[in-house]
Amino acid sequence: MPEEKYAAVVTEPVAAPQHGEAAFFDVDNTLMRGASLFHVARKMHQRGAFTIPQAAGFAWKQLMFVLRGENMDDVHAVRDTALGLASGFTVEDIEALGEEVYDEMIESRIWPGAKALAEQHLRVGRKVWLVTATPIEVATVISTRLGLTGALGTVGEILDGSYTGRLVGEILHGPAKAVAVSAMAETEGLDLARCWAYSDSHNDIPLLSMVGHPVAINPDSRLRRHAREHNWPVYDFRSGRRAATLGLKAATVGGAIYGLWRGFSRFRGPTV
Repeated sequence: MPEEKYAAVVTEPVAAPQHGEAAFFDVDNTLMRGASLFHVARKMHQRGAFTIPQAAGFAWKQLMFVLRGENMDDVHAVRDTALGLASGFTVEDIEALGEEVYDEMIESRIWPGAKALAEQHLRVGRKVWLVTATPIEVATVISTRLGLTGALGTVGEILDGSYTGRLVGEILHGPAKAVAVSAMAETEGLDLARCWAYSDSHNDIPLLSMVGHPVAINPDSRLRRHAREHNWPVYDFRSGRRAATLGLKAATVGGAIYGLWRGFSRFRGPTV
């Protein structure tokens, strides 16, 4: 059998489904304010997974990614750096951590407007999936708590219940999201022309462009421009003046993933 590169975990069945239709939501700054991995890393720092110098370096890496933007070379560099750093972290560790992070840091940051959009899809019988670079275990917690159908997320290789320090496939980011959703559409019998996708980042334009109903939420400047040029709906749930740093996509793909997986190598179950 071919190796699965991404995980799709069903967390809530949908009654009376609209066959062939689904909605796909990015997580960071689309469904919630900020970057989910950043909050996971914060919790790990509280648990002693980071030293103060490492935390400072983590913050600096976020700033650099925000200032210069992200690109696939950066993503690949982060992936290569991260591969050997997760060894020994158990599935139970990160599942428990994900629950704690949701309760303390994520729940209060869910955008009510984005949540309402997801709930509207569920009410009319459409499946609603999260599509995120966040580890599938954390993405599944978010999906479960919100009563959504399930999640597509980045997969860490597991052997005997512990992470090996390697990823299965690539970080689920940018074009990889479009590939994963296309594969799901084939297996689930979805008609992408009748599906919705929501994101804040220009990096998700490949995903947005492949569905019949693309929607920009809290868009960065490049996505906002692209959405206007293509007459896509735009929702902005942020209050006050829009700030580029609110997106924090760079933190998700760069500093946060690097810091998170670096912390995995230091974090052990008994401290959860």
